[in-house]
Amino acid sequence: MSDKLSTIVLNDADNVGVSLIDIRAGQTLSTGDLMAVQDIPAGHKFALRRIETGHPFIKYGQVIGFATGVVAPGEHVHDHNLGMKDFDRDYAIGADVVETKLIPESRQATFQGYVRDDGRVGTRNYVGVLPTVNCSASVARFIADTVNRELLDQFPQVDGVVALSHGSGCCLTPGGEGLLYLRRALAGYARNPNFGAVLLVGLGCEVNLVDTLMDSMQMTLGPRLRALNIQSVGGTRATIAAGVDAFAGMLPEVNAARRQPVSAEHLVVGLECGGSDAYSGITANPALGVAVDHLVRQGGTAILSETPEIYGAEHLLTRRAATPQVAEKLIDRIHWWEDYTARMGGEINNNPTPGNKAGGLTSILEKSLGAVAKAGTTDLMAVYGYADPVTTRGMVFMDTPGYDIASITGMVAGGANMICFTTGRGTVCGFKPVPALKLASNSRMYNRMSEDMDVNCGRILDGDKSLTEMGADIFHLILETASGKKTASELLGFGDMEFVPWHIGAVM
Repeated sequence: MSDKLSTIVLNDADNVGVSLIDIRAGQTLSTGDLMAVQDIPAGHKFALRRIETGHPFIKYGQVIGFATGVVAPGEHVHDHNLGMKDFDRDYAIGADVVETKLIPESRQATFQGYVRDDGRVGTRNYVGVLPTVNCSASVARFIADTVNRELLDQFPQVDGVVALSHGSGCCLTPGGEGLLYLRRALAGYARNPNFGAVLLVGLGCEVNLVDTLMDSMQMTLGPRLRALNIQSVGGTRATIAAGVDAFAGMLPEVNAARRQPVSAEHLVVGLECGGSDAYSGITANPALGVAVDHLVRQGGTAILSETPEIYGAEHLLTRRAATPQVAEKLIDRIHWWEDYTARMGGEINNNPTPGNKAGGLTSILEKSLGAVAKAGTTDLMAVYGYADPVTTRGMVFMDTPGYDIASITGMVAGGANMICFTTGRGTVCGFKPVPALKLASNSRMYNRMSEDMDVNCGRILDGDKSLTEMGADIFHLILETASGKKTASELLGFGDMEFVPWHIGAVM
């Protein structure tokens, strides 16, 4: 990086650089022998040398797109002159596999967690009300509101009662993927160790009936899982009363839970990036990758997700696949998405949002290469379907949409007890019952939205922190948060509205 001119070149093989400030036409760039021929907004790219029509743009040492015309040195590079086309990528399955050396148990980091009956560990102690269908969502909320208002003061060890509404549950194809994903999400949340108890609330005539949900997901009623149907109980007021009575019986046991020291191997951290900008792949994502390497060496688990947002960078993951079967499963999901988006009239290979583009991200390849940095450097141990239970330790992948809220819903259903969310534009949201750390990619946004952010990874470009130091800070904050320290989104009260199972298939 040039301290004087605030530009950066990320890899010796690159033919584009990145501006760190707003640059005006005529301003000297990079090494001092290159001049901006156009205005270049902060975070955007400029050509380091002449690039011929059809030739690739290289960033991170990888292809991010192709020149749609001749691009002059110092010219702004963005969607006006960068296009997409097919090109071969070498999957080199397993070529970069290196066995991770785990830290001995006696030296593993610890946090204060809630140990559940099945051995899994929670980082929070919530009680949940889960509607099986949107038709029962309001009644679920009425129950939660009543319990929070009338009973919760008696149970100080309970973090709260949360009703997680959603917009589905009926008029879905029986046996179809849409119904399957909804059921996986509901069952996964009911089993998440951050819930001490859960009440399912159904209407009584929906496709996703309580009984069929429980049968299909091998769920069993017991002291920590109860269920009600509004039509059977006798309507809204009767169901609210029955729900409050059910919680009156469950809350004492949930309140009896106490935090105790446990190994960091019990952490399952979902990785997400949203509202990204060009700095996300330079600061926040690689810093989170350093933290993930710390976590994996402790025996913990990190879940990478968002299949459409690793597109074009999947070859970096297949090289680290622990087995050929793991790599093939990832490649199969990429092919599924190519077919799925084509059938829906979309295109997987160029999906950055308007906010991403305003922040300097032009193509999905560029976005994906930065996003994969969240996964650190350890081997890819497993690939999971949406909202499937994650049982393998280490760095794993879950097939989810790029839509942040639906992606995180899948990871929480899979068992994540912590979320780390990187953002460059500034995304505000929370994900009860799981705490979410917000990692800002740049100091400008962090200073503007500091109340919503937990970490300023922009300090890396400011020269205050190295990637290694920032990654270590993030890992220690993960431990503190898992032990009860509240995140910015928790302090603001987020988390009740962000349960969004991946909606797929026909609604009839």
